[in-house]
Amino acid sequence: MNRLKDLREDNDLKQEDVAKILNISQTNYSKYELEKINIPVETLKKLALFYNTSLDYILGLTNIKKKLK
Repeated sequence: MNRLKDLREDNDLKQEDVAKILNISQTNYSKYELEKINIPVETLKKLALFYNTSLDYILGLTNIKKKLK
């Protein structure tokens, strides 16, 4: 997902950094960004909380990068 890559780069993070936060390998995280494997719902929730944005934004359903309340 390009949104994941954009969010990661906007926060000056490497794939390895986000993979550690999610407790997965860098290889698996890379596959998420390249849309080679589906992201589990729990992982999507962790990413939304980490980046303080909505699942809709991460999934590309909206272009509005809302902050979570």
